[in-house]
Amino acid sequence: MGLFGKTKAPDPKESVQKWTSAIRKEGYKIDRNIGSIKREEEKVKRSLKDAAKKGHTDVCKVLAKEIVNSRKAQNKLFAAKAHMNSVQMQMKNQLAVLRISGALQQSTEVMATMQQLIKLEDVSATMRELSQEMMKAGIIEEMVEDTLDEALGDDDELEDDAQEEVDKVLFELTAGEIGRAPAAVSDTLPIPDTPEVPVSDEESEEDMSAMRERLQALRS
Repeated sequence: MGLFGKTKAPDPKESVQKWTSAIRKEGYKIDRNIGSIKREEEKVKRSLKDAAKKGHTDVCKVLAKEIVNSRKAQNKLFAAKAHMNSVQMQMKNQLAVLRISGALQQSTEVMATMQQLIKLEDVSATMRELSQEMMKAGIIEEMVEDTLDEALGDDDELEDDAQEEVDKVLFELTAGEIGRAPAAVSDTLPIPDTPEVPVSDEESEEDMSAMRERLQALRS
């Protein structure tokens, strides 16, 4: 409390440094979370491969879902870390502006990035607190939460995407024994084992000629 009951306004430079430090610490937490999730995923991968060797298909499907969820969680954390790095860069810009103009500058980029970080449960509390301080400092305006309709997608579409990811994981970790190949290579994989049958040179040439004609017809 200052003279005449007025509270001294926080120093802008100190505020920016405080925010940058807080975001950096949250970034370290994100790194640790990513490492922990990766280690757990490796354990699940080993369990899935063991279950596949024993022919336990149902167990493999359950474990594949865990891996899909693990990768989604990691992607969210990687995105959060990228957002944090962006905010830190913007804070450096704020310090540069402060040296020139003596005041912090409003930034729509910082506001948009902080709004994304608030949505992430791991860092939501800290980012909300920092956002409140940034609003008081005039860097960002009051943020409006996204509506529920915008946050929700089509349930059937989400379920189909999840099943596709599970199939990809199963195919990847069981060398094609379970699941389906990714769409990009589904036309060529898997290739069924067929017994080799000896053919004459004439038969081979005829087969090659017929194959060329079919390929040409597909291209036209």
